[in-house]
Amino acid sequence: MSGPSAEWDAALAEGRFLLQRPVGGSGAVFPPRAFAPGTGAELEWFEASGLGTVYSATWIQRKPPEPPYNVVLVDLAEGARMMGCVEGVTPETLHIGMAVKARIVAEETPMIVFDPVEQADG
Repeated sequence: MSGPSAEWDAALAEGRFLLQRPVGGSGAVFPPRAFAPGTGAELEWFEASGLGTVYSATWIQRKPPEPPYNVVLVDLAEGARMMGCVEGVTPETLHIGMAVKARIVAEETPMIVFDPVEQADG
């Protein structure tokens, strides 16, 4: 397999969270693609900060005794939006607007998960 998805997978396997943006541009695009949406401009890869904010969240109930799991949309600091899950939360603690940070889980196929970011008071 080749192309943007293969490059994304290879970077994750190396422990790197990369995004794309138009060459000379600013706004990140996700998922990986060959050309910028809307303009067809050439894209370049860059290191993502991993920081984001939960845009939407839902919980999926599995057949008991399996626990439910969440599915979230996260607005990344770089401007792209991606789907994932937030680990270490409950239905009571996960909320829209929650600050999160991406983490790469090294499994057979590496993937991005999100962890809550502790907010400093005042």
